[in-house]
Amino acid sequence: MSDLPRIGIVTVSDRASRGEYEDRGGPAIQAWLTDVLESEWQPIPRVISDEQPLIEAALKELCDEQGCCLVVTTGGTGPARRDVTTEATEAVCEKLLPGFGELMRQVSLTKVPTAILSRQTAGIRGKSLIINLPGQPRAIGECLDAVFPAVPYCIDLIEGPYLKTREERLKAFRPQAKAPAQTTTT
Repeated sequence: MSDLPRIGIVTVSDRASRGEYEDRGGPAIQAWLTDVLESEWQPIPRVISDEQPLIEAALKELCDEQGCCLVVTTGGTGPARRDVTTEATEAVCEKLLPGFGELMRQVSLTKVPTAILSRQTAGIRGKSLIINLPGQPRAIGECLDAVFPAVPYCIDLIEGPYLKTREERLKAFRPQAKAPAQTTTT
């Protein structure tokens, strides 16, 4: 296994998993991360169907076995009967971070009124942050632009690798560390 930080990219789509539809969501996530992250990293992609047990298994494998510090999903967050990515994410996480979904919906509402139908969420599993994104490539970028400033610090807090962003593209927020106290000897 590589020493590079690993990031799981999960496309949840019945049609894409059967090869009937080109996966555009996963490549959009990878392109966005490549554009924003200055740190080198290794993508671990998966394309799976809208089945809760399969989604849960993929999330567990990426977090527990592959050691991904971040897992980003696309698809399966709407109100349709087969949209179960949110339920799978909630089932495998120890802590939920509802602020991610709240901010993504708020940003998306400025573009489309149907954003209120989205059920994106985020949570922590072990030393991994899982974030659910919508399925549309344009919405993926808009949502990541909104929430990613908090992602590197969140990964710091769960003892993951230090991810550095290209500040001209997106500045990650990290609290200023206090300077160590100066000691003097006499």
